[in-house]
Amino acid sequence: MTDQPDKTPVLIVDDDPSMRAALRQWIRLAGFSTLEVATADQAVSKLTPEFGGCVVSDVMLEGEDGVSLLRRTGDIDAELPVVLITGHGDVPMAVEAMRAGAYDFVEKPFDPDHIAEVVRRACDKRALVLENRALKGQLAGSAGLESRLIGNSPAMQTLRQQILHFARTDAAVLITGETGTGKEVIAQALHDFSPRQDGPFIAINAAALPESMVEAELFGHEAGAFTGANRQRTGRIEAASGGVLFLDEIVSMPLGLQPKLLRVLQEKQVDRIGGTRPVDVDIRLVSAANMDPKEAVVAGRLREDLLFRLNTIELMVPPLRERGRDSLLLFDTFLNRFAAQYGQDVPAPSARDEAFLQTYSWPGNVRELRNAAERFVLNAGVGPQPLEALVTGRRDTGPIPAEGGLKELMDAYERNLIEGALRRHGGRMADVMSELNLPRRTLNEKMARLGLNREQSGVADLAET
Repeated sequence: MTDQPDKTPVLIVDDDPSMRAALRQWIRLAGFSTLEVATADQAVSKLTPEFGGCVVSDVMLEGEDGVSLLRRTGDIDAELPVVLITGHGDVPMAVEAMRAGAYDFVEKPFDPDHIAEVVRRACDKRALVLENRALKGQLAGSAGLESRLIGNSPAMQTLRQQILHFARTDAAVLITGETGTGKEVIAQALHDFSPRQDGPFIAINAAALPESMVEAELFGHEAGAFTGANRQRTGRIEAASGGVLFLDEIVSMPLGLQPKLLRVLQEKQVDRIGGTRPVDVDIRLVSAANMDPKEAVVAGRLREDLLFRLNTIELMVPPLRERGRDSLLLFDTFLNRFAAQYGQDVPAPSARDEAFLQTYSWPGNVRELRNAAERFVLNAGVGPQPLEALVTGRRDTGPIPAEGGLKELMDAYERNLIEGALRRHGGRMADVMSELNLPRRTLNEKMARLGLNREQSGVADLAET
């Protein structure tokens, strides 16, 4: 029996119905909810490491005494407070109970206010224990996630918080972001930091499979379902049961299969090709798209009703060019990783390289940056090359000094910023001004001081907008 589920629970264990009724009344008047059982076995069945309150038990129980219950409770959670009650004034038993880890020991007859105060203190202690555990779990999860999703930009800090928060749920997640931003890394994190972490993580790229294979891959088939189906095959959806199914490039899924996926999400059942009965599945679906899913709906590539099922939660991954100095941190991390992998010293980027890292648009995002770091490490042993030359193939990388005073380095940095913006926007000065947040006069003055014009940036003869 229980009520007031929003209040801290207290488990009452007593084989005397009248005593249970009295304890129920006093404890509820003190502001707690109650659960009531008569035996130790019944009590153990109600307890978990997440139990939010305390246990109040008579020492003399039918079949098993309260001290034995105390030890069994400790096996579930050693920090779960147990208050024992006795009417016998048995000092040796009280000593044994306290040694066994009892939170407190109360003798009958007792003042109702006293038992209420003992319960209140026990529940306060329990709340503090659970709060500390949750905090440690969040810190451990955050530290683990920071090693996967590297970056100190506000966007990445927010994204990591969202992942840790939503990983605890079973809601469908749609991850959107440009190619190379790390969408599969995020999907894996949603699995690894969730209650499903011991279940499978099954990833499938809808764009990488021939259309004729997608249905069999996802839904499986029975033997003889079609030519060449010599045996039963379990589909990816069924294989992911108990864990997470990650569907990358969801907008590339054939339209004809989208209603079948929608049915799986609605009914939690999958129909194998050639099957006669549905198979129950328990999955969390995480999907990803490198284009705006609403645009995919307008373009007729994604069903709107399926989108509503996919994006219960939507996580947007920022492109690398919008993450500030994260490119420097990522590059340094990858340099150390690849230097260790190839048994080489860690090469030091020059001022020219650091300027390029922060001004290049990185169309391939983190994936492209990782590749650049690997090439940088490998080339360092045969004669270092400017990072820009390795990434773009351009040898005339401009007059950025490898060394110099602050003014020279700042000028080089500004030059690269403005040149990069001119290239990205095809010489459209209004867009350059917007990206750099500079008024036209200031931009003109800087370009004149640095000897820059649109012709030198490879965008001559383009009309301004």
